[in-house]
Amino acid sequence: MIKGYGVFSNKFAKDVHLQKYSMNGLETWEDTCKRVVDAVCGQLLDTEDKEKILDLMVQRKFIPGGRYLYSAGRPFHQVNNCFLFRAGDSREEWADALHKATMALMTGGGIGFDYSSVRENGAKVNKTGGVATGPISLMKMINEAGRHIMQGGQRRSAIWASLLWSHKDINAFMSCKDWSDDLRKLKEQDLNFELPMELTNISVNYDTEFFVAIEDKKHPKHKEAMRVWLENCKQAFSTAEPGMAMNFLKDNESLRNACTEVTSEDDSDKCNLGTVWMNRFDDKEEFRESIKYANLFLLCGSIYSDVPSEKIREVGEKNNRIGLGLGGMHEWLMVRGYEYEVTPELHKWLNIYEQESESSAFIGAKKLGVNVPKGKRAIAPTGTIGILAETTTGIEPLFCKAYKRRYLKDDSWHYQYVVDGAVKRLLEKGVSLDKIKDAYDITFKQRVKFQADVQNYVDMAISSTCNLPEWGSELNNEASLKKNAKMLLKYAKRLRGFTCYPDGARGGQPLTRVSLEEAMEKEGIVYEEKEHECVGGVCGL
Repeated sequence: MIKGYGVFSNKFAKDVHLQKYSMNGLETWEDTCKRVVDAVCGQLLDTEDKEKILDLMVQRKFIPGGRYLYSAGRPFHQVNNCFLFRAGDSREEWADALHKATMALMTGGGIGFDYSSVRENGAKVNKTGGVATGPISLMKMINEAGRHIMQGGQRRSAIWASLLWSHKDINAFMSCKDWSDDLRKLKEQDLNFELPMELTNISVNYDTEFFVAIEDKKHPKHKEAMRVWLENCKQAFSTAEPGMAMNFLKDNESLRNACTEVTSEDDSDKCNLGTVWMNRFDDKEEFRESIKYANLFLLCGSIYSDVPSEKIREVGEKNNRIGLGLGGMHEWLMVRGYEYEVTPELHKWLNIYEQESESSAFIGAKKLGVNVPKGKRAIAPTGTIGILAETTTGIEPLFCKAYKRRYLKDDSWHYQYVVDGAVKRLLEKGVSLDKIKDAYDITFKQRVKFQADVQNYVDMAISSTCNLPEWGSELNNEASLKKNAKMLLKYAKRLRGFTCYPDGARGGQPLTRVSLEEAMEKEGIVYEEKEHECVGGVCGL
């Protein structure tokens, strides 16, 4: 802890709290936690339970999703992170999709749409005698609605779209974010330049038929399944999109939230998220108790939250999905001297996570008089919540030991140097620098296997981004494509989703790797970027 930063060890975390979650910029972290617990749990829990939850939050052992931190206690308190929708094929359903997207985004939630039911571009429309424009047209309409909606009045829209691998428009879908060099240059020169579909993350949806076809060379769709998989992998390894949404075990759960960790079969479902930070626990029983109280808080949140529509309320009350995730996993491993793998000890802790979340969700639901959650566990990427926790996020390996973070403030771009909070703690605990591994030290196979092994304990999905070397480099290129695609396919049936990010795939990426020495020298100072001096988002001083 650094003097003047309160509970936070670096200015970055303190700034994120003040900029995004401190009401009126005056609340301390403790004040924010108290506001959230008082508002959400209110009259639902007794004083002892509320104090337990408050203590977990203040110590950052449990942090609910960012919508809780921002919205709890406000007149309109929509605390769900995201909403899940299925796009229909009629005129009425297209209009309904735009209505749903607008209402959800304007309340601060992200949205995810599966467009697989929409007929292909060029298909005949019998009633009018015209032709359909296809799912990508509707995706673009919703993307543009999101561009002009500031979520909850204070953050940019988060949108996800998926299309079934066998849809006739799958080729156009996979390449819909292949921007030309000219467009990319315009974006580099002006980071506010508007690119098509840039607010929407896209994923190919893989069902049981895909896995049957790909494993049977005599299957009539085998060649097409293999072609789509290889093209999807090439696109992902080179440009970062599309990702993959796997539904092998539950075909009907093709709907995802904006970050893809929550799954559902029901249109207008919602996600209600929080994270327990493993790195802050040494004792299994304390870890078990934290899961119990975190679940209780999320169940209270399902009662407390406002929602964008009556249908979302109905579906939400029926399914009552909560998504309790884990964070700080890689730090937890490193402090114990382990490699990035699911060790026997980690298996034991994950087993506690699974069992306690099942039992406490059941008991808590009965206590509060609500439906037992249909989904209990989802590991989110956590975003700014991970910054507040100052550790490795979700199942992610440490991104890098130090980085430069760029962000928008008062309509201009700023940046600051950050030494990762987990790195500071590990060094303080006597872990040598050479034992602190980051994403650049983890192989692609290690990364995929780790996600598959953790997925065994998660009943919904894991949202995680695998960092890859730049496309065309020694370990990520045309020659290695088939090998890496085959290896990913080997684990695909144990995954519910997969995304990756090749270094430099997007201009103006928010985090740029820098040396530990440089960041330590300049940490805590905020600089303003001059766009003409910062082409590509990488600036000198």
